[in-house]
Amino acid sequence: MAGVTSEGRFVLDLPDTDAAIALAGNGEQTLHHLQALTGASLVIRGLQLVIGGRPAQLERAAAVVELIRPLWQEGQAVSAVDLQAALTALDTGRRDAHAELADQVLARSQRGNLLRPRTLRQKAYVEAMERHDLTFALGPAGTGKTFLATVLAVRMLSERKVERLVLTRPAVEAGERLGFLPGDLQQKVDPYLRPLYDALHALLGAEKTTTLLEKGVIEVAPLAYMRGRTLEEAFVILDEAQNTTPAQMRMVLTRLGERSRMVVTGDTTQVDLPPGHLSGLVDAAEVLADIKGVAVCRLTSADVVRHPLVQRVVDAYARRDQR
Repeated sequence: MAGVTSEGRFVLDLPDTDAAIALAGNGEQTLHHLQALTGASLVIRGLQLVIGGRPAQLERAAAVVELIRPLWQEGQAVSAVDLQAALTALDTGRRDAHAELADQVLARSQRGNLLRPRTLRQKAYVEAMERHDLTFALGPAGTGKTFLATVLAVRMLSERKVERLVLTRPAVEAGERLGFLPGDLQQKVDPYLRPLYDALHALLGAEKTTTLLEKGVIEVAPLAYMRGRTLEEAFVILDEAQNTTPAQMRMVLTRLGERSRMVVTGDTTQVDLPPGHLSGLVDAAEVLADIKGVAVCRLTSADVVRHPLVQRVVDAYARRDQR
């Protein structure tokens, strides 16, 4: 039961303790952040959320709480990104579109967290991957480009829509040189592929990931291994694609075989190619933008789902680059 009292308060009954804890956040950080965004006061008393403030503040805060209900009602953590995304949806008249995020559960992580797009641009990105055979995702670090693609790939594998996953990225050093590390070629390139392994472990667990890798159902390999191959009945993810040359990009795009799809992700602000070299991702996104069956999705700092500081770091560098 919920209602506005005569004293300018809105009272919302919460279903259980887990929901109350999820809505409050660690150290009540979620409530504090929502207070800062809306100007309303929020406090949880037992199994009731009490919102106080002027009518406009009450309406705004209550609307945000309602939009994020699918999260806290299931005991899922509510982040600053979730709050800001809900508020942006309200301000831009896209409340209904945001409400649909709750229906786009892609999978459940090993920790029991429901994995779904967190912002409207992430939602559009997931829908693009589902509808198109080739999808480009450009955006800053932390916007879920690779993770969402991996989640969808694992889901399609479990539904037998594809027979295998192929995850690849160019082995280009980010200002460091790893050529003198000991070990064989695979051991040398593993550091570059670590983020892909991390995503698989979060979804499948280390043991199942290892089993599928050994069986060849999942292949994680450097980009050089793709030359000369035809990838059929596969979900292919090319990560860190900003570090490909146009020739490398052209090579990997033409590997796509029947009943396959490919997702190409990258951050064009973090190109590690030698100065003067054109990024294959920038080139391909321009050349193929209007081709049927191809989608180009652009995420922004507003879609960052890591630590809130990451969003501020991305924005600070963007302002510096503009100057």
